[in-house]
Amino acid sequence: MARQQPKISAEPIKIGDAFFMSCALAEAERAQQHDEVPIGVVIVIDNQIVVRGHNQPIGKCDPTAHAEIVALRAAAQTIGNYRLTDATVYATVEPCVMCAGALVNARIKRLVYGAAEERFGAVASQFELCTSSSLNHQIEVTHGILAEECRALMQNFFKQRRQK
Repeated sequence: MARQQPKISAEPIKIGDAFFMSCALAEAERAQQHDEVPIGVVIVIDNQIVVRGHNQPIGKCDPTAHAEIVALRAAAQTIGNYRLTDATVYATVEPCVMCAGALVNARIKRLVYGAAEERFGAVASQFELCTSSSLNHQIEVTHGILAEECRALMQNFFKQRRQK
């Protein structure tokens, strides 16, 4: 029996997506306050935020301390299981290859992201890791939630950096 590939939707399909994405945006702003690339994540289970995370590779001197990885580690510790099968991840920016792979390995149920990442995005822009039928798990993906706000935060951050 052939696997049915999950669809990627540009429309919000769950109530609360904008609310949870606004929480992820608040995390992205925390990253920016620490001069980190402003990407934020919240992980939600049963309509409750389990953990929040933001980019920290500079502060932690850790190239893997992307917002998604920080949040996945904390969520696994919080629930006591490395598989987060009932979780929805809200990320302000389309995850990179490392983070998309980690989401698949964690068996995330659903990913919601704001802005596309044209150069490094591994969910739809450059690769389709989260929905690949070649992998043993596929994630339901929704994109474009508060995309303008997410994109503006990133653009303003890099604009300010170029002016320094």
